Amino acid sequence: MDFQDYYELLGVAKDASGDEIKRAFRKLARKYHPDVAEDKVAAEEKFKKINEAYEVLGDPEKRRRYDQLGANWDGRAGGFTPPPGWEFGGGGGGAGFDFGGTGFSDFFEAFFGGGGAGGSPFGGMGGMGGVRGGARARRGADIEGRIMVTLGEVNEGSVREITLSRPDGGGRETLKVRVPQGVEDGQRLRVSGKGDPGAAGGPAGDLYLVITLARHPDFEVEGADLVHELELEPHQLVLGTQASVPVLGGRVKVRVPECSQPGDRLRLTGKGLARSGGGQGDLYVELLAKFPESLSGGERQLWEAF
Repeated sequence: MDFQDYYELLGVAKDASGDEIKRAFRKLARKYHPDVAEDKVAAEEKFKKINEAYEVLGDPEKRRRYDQLGANWDGRAGGFTPPPGWEFGGGGGGAGFDFGGTGFSDFFEAFFGGGGAGGSPFGGMGGMGGVRGGARARRGADIEGRIMVTLGEVNEGSVREITLSRPDGGGRETLKVRVPQGVEDGQRLRVSGKGDPGAAGGPAGDLYLVITLARHPDFEVEGADLVHELELEPHQLVLGTQASVPVLGGRVKVRVPECSQPGDRLRLTGKGLARSGGGQGDLYVELLAKFPESLSGGERQLWEAF
């Protein structure tokens, strides 16, 4: 497998701060978001890659582990070896399975994607069943991977084609997985009987796909609510203004009342994400003050007069 250089993908230095990484992601995500790009197929592929990079570098613990891996890359295509003692994908049953169509690369799946779903005291063989032909039947282990889901899919639901390649030449299978409306980050989708095969006639384990919401350049996700940061000039906060803000699928105008403060939130009811039990979350527009980075002589006089 090839090493994925996430720093290069985002165009940041290896000692970049968290804010620098966030800004780089947002700039690229706005450029390659499939909703705005002309070449939607190429943009979607690029968008997935920068999302994966930010999923790792935007999380301090994942970034620490990734930097461990990077120190062991020798720079050759396919020449990557993990550091001693590294646990692939969290370990457990399901190690060696390859996933396609999840939105993540093989590299991510192997080192950050999961592997065994856990919960079995019998390791890779899963739980025990009955006795058949003199051997004790055992249930196969559950396996786990991650699937990247867009905010649009949360609102509309979707059906995704996932390919599952089994280790040791066990074959490649294409599965249709339904992503239900209102799915949440970290939720696990169960595909029955698609885990490790059982032994001595025991049933196969299950496949679990853990939902990872794709990062969006305009929104942060808080449960079913969305948060959009709106930068305004100081005079706009003081005097009030009208502003155009993004919502999923378009834009709307909001009125910013006079004497607003940085950190205030304006609530747009029902403009968030679908809830699994019905209904919709809200969109919160968080106000930020945009101050000048430098002043001309005339501008200084105006600020002093103010």
